[in-house]
Amino acid sequence: VMDMAVGIIIGAAFTAIVGSLVSDLINPIISLFMGGVDFSGMYALLGDGEYGSIKEAEEAGAAVFAYGRFIMAIINFIIIAFVVFLLVKAMNKTKKAEEEAPAEDPGPSEIDLLKEIAASLKK
Repeated sequence: VMDMAVGIIIGAAFTAIVGSLVSDLINPIISLFMGGVDFSGMYALLGDGEYGSIKEAEEAGAAVFAYGRFIMAIINFIIIAFVVFLLVKAMNKTKKAEEEAPAEDPGPSEIDLLKEIAASLKK
């Protein structure tokens, strides 16, 4: 139970790190190659009116289809899923290596030792 709690806490912190990675590092690179396009600001207005940004439209109470945020959520998910996949793969490899390691010979059991003692006493 404690391992699961630690995993959840680390997962939440990891999500913040990945969010920053995407918004602060990956988005600017994608924007550079796509001619300055900012995905997080992409939206479609569902109704009448004109607004300069998605923030203005939301503050005015307009219905917006924020597909840019959805694209960013997909990118976040792909990165998180890839990193979790790599972590699980590494853990499985480590676990498999531990299982394949030959166990030390425990030597004779207590019963074997007692049988040897009994046999030597009979002589």
